[in-house]
Amino acid sequence: MSAGIHWRKSSRSGQGNNCVEVADARLVRDSKLGAWSPVLEVSAKAFSDFINAAKDGRFDG
Repeated sequence: MSAGIHWRKSSRSGQGNNCVEVADARLVRDSKLGAWSPVLEVSAKAFSDFINAAKDGRFDG
């Protein structure tokens, strides 16, 4: 599934690989595993809802 997909990670993730990467605003994978990572596909609405919740601080401890 990952062939030809442009994966991106947040500029705030630092230089390490301890983050997730996204593609097409609805595909998610673990950056530590790269091409070997399983890919989670969510609907565009679910991903948008997640991003908005993160921006609103709903996941802050």
